[in-house]
Amino acid sequence: MERKVHTQISRRQIIKTKLKKSCSFTTERLKNMVMDFFPVLRWLPKYHCREYIWGDVMSGVVIGIILVPQAIAYSLLAGLKPIYSLYTSFFANLIYFLLGTSRHVSVGIFSLLSLMVGQVVDRELLLAGFDPNDDAETISNSYEWNSNSSNVTAFNLTLGGLIYQVSYCLAYGEVFRLGFVSMYLSESVLDGFATGASLTILTAQVKYLIGIKIPRSQGHGIVLTTWINIFQNISQANLCDVITSAICIAVLVAAKELGERYKHKLKIPLPTELVVIVVATMVSHYGNLNEVYASSVSGAIPTGFIPPQLPNFNLMYRVAADAVPLAIVGFAFTISLSEMFAKKYAYTVRANQEMFAIGFCNIIPSFFHCFATSAALAKTLVKSSTGCQTQVSSVVSAAVVLLVLLFLAPLFYSLQKCVLACIIIVSLRGALEKFRDVPQRYHLNKMDTLVWCVTALSSALISTEMGLLVGVVFSMLCIIVRTQQPRTALLGQIQSTAFYEDNWEYEGLSPVPRTKIFRFEAPLYYANKDFFLKSLYRMTGLDPTLEAARRKKNEKKEKEHTTLHLVPKEVDFQTIIIDLIDSLKRGGYFGKNYKMMHQLLFYSIHSAVQFAKDNMTLSNKKVCSMLGVVLDSHMMAADCTNRGVVKDQRGRVRHVPCYPRMATSKCRCMVK
Repeated sequence: MERKVHTQISRRQIIKTKLKKSCSFTTERLKNMVMDFFPVLRWLPKYHCREYIWGDVMSGVVIGIILVPQAIAYSLLAGLKPIYSLYTSFFANLIYFLLGTSRHVSVGIFSLLSLMVGQVVDRELLLAGFDPNDDAETISNSYEWNSNSSNVTAFNLTLGGLIYQVSYCLAYGEVFRLGFVSMYLSESVLDGFATGASLTILTAQVKYLIGIKIPRSQGHGIVLTTWINIFQNISQANLCDVITSAICIAVLVAAKELGERYKHKLKIPLPTELVVIVVATMVSHYGNLNEVYASSVSGAIPTGFIPPQLPNFNLMYRVAADAVPLAIVGFAFTISLSEMFAKKYAYTVRANQEMFAIGFCNIIPSFFHCFATSAALAKTLVKSSTGCQTQVSSVVSAAVVLLVLLFLAPLFYSLQKCVLACIIIVSLRGALEKFRDVPQRYHLNKMDTLVWCVTALSSALISTEMGLLVGVVFSMLCIIVRTQQPRTALLGQIQSTAFYEDNWEYEGLSPVPRTKIFRFEAPLYYANKDFFLKSLYRMTGLDPTLEAARRKKNEKKEKEHTTLHLVPKEVDFQTIIIDLIDSLKRGGYFGKNYKMMHQLLFYSIHSAVQFAKDNMTLSNKKVCSMLGVVLDSHMMAADCTNRGVVKDQRGRVRHVPCYPRMATSKCRCMVK
């Protein structure tokens, strides 16, 4: 086989063609641009109402019911009033319906993003003159809808600046088509980050479970600092909150276990969170738990919408660094979930359009007092399991949240915060259970397990943002290490087949007579070239440099002792076949006489082995060793100090010249 000769097109011509295509505005092109911008215009006219409507409505109602308690609960993580979480869920679902390409992804509040937002909000609260303690009376009393307090105004503007900056980063990436960045966030990094952040979330909720008042920790080492504060103030635990937490966790966990055990019999998941919230609210209200036992409650949740407000652009420089990890995490989880469910249900999603959709799910709501949002795994799984067919289910979910916003929100006044903390902690069970998978993960891939552990521990013990950065950097370093010191192996033949495997890993392989097959499992480049040579010499047991020196020494002794006949040490092989890469040939490694070596290139290991077997019978003249290389799909052979001869497959004698650049700058023969 011969390679095709491809015509090279100049970069100038490519750029010119792309610019011409981009700048040409026709009616058809304008239509396609609008349709691409709003994917709903493509699929909604084709909506099969009778086939899809029941699944979409059922799925939307269930997700809406789940969203309400989760929105109220996650407000604790974000350090905000519950109404803002409800706003976020409402607007995000509507916008994703218009711009998203995934049929099953549920977009809204996400625990990890809520935690990251809460850490920034605490810092900005301090700068705005607030006490970052969630239970501080100044925030509870002064945080009113129409308050003219300068502190409240400063807080709102600060939050708006954060939201806008996060959203801006998300949308900015879409302009430059940066959707490809998701491929650099491996599953190990994302899983480790989620698990480490889950430990931080759990730690932050413990104070609500036992009803103690401690300030939120700031900076690095939040988990350790918080636990120290918890143990120092454990004597102040509220007995009412402790009992309520124990009952709620027991009910929620039992319901989850029953739901998983009998999920094949249940058409829809049990709305356990909603039932727990309704019952707990009624008990708290009629039992006067706040007045009698000083149990902390959610407080007033007003109805309606706050007038839109322009974010404070002067605050962007303060939150720009915080926006980057928020944007990365939000997009990474969204595109990962989108692609996962697209493969499961056999349709396609567009990564850049997903980035576009998430960007606008943050930009537009930022003017309506919402915070950062993305897709969430738990709600997406529920959405797919309840018969969701299209994004119409998102509209139904938004309608359920709207009902709460307009009429039902005040009913949650007496809801205890410890109940919300229980809902959050139980929802983290899936992420925390990944610790049990570490042995299996280690058995599958040790390096990926190490990446997971480093990311999880750094996310929990340092900070969530730093944990993500550490995970990404460490993952890249592992890739470099893998290519610098890749796995090498000597191969044996699977009996009576044309396939070859690692002698170290498999039993029953047949050795190839007088031939060693060396495999280098990585691209060959400047950083691992020395490792390649050392591995080749070590595994074949023959170093050309040492061999040349030994022979030179033997020749010198032969001249000094003419009567003594020295027999040089023999080796047990004649041919080396190297299963390698195609870059050697492209880089001109074989010199100008490459065409003469064309007969020594092969497209499979087996072809090279057959060639070596056919050429085992050599003439009595000086014989050169054979060096075979499989180059991607190519095989080459021959390296000798002197001109030698070999017989080809037709029995014809061929002279094999020396190729100095075969191994080093000097030509060296492995076997004479």
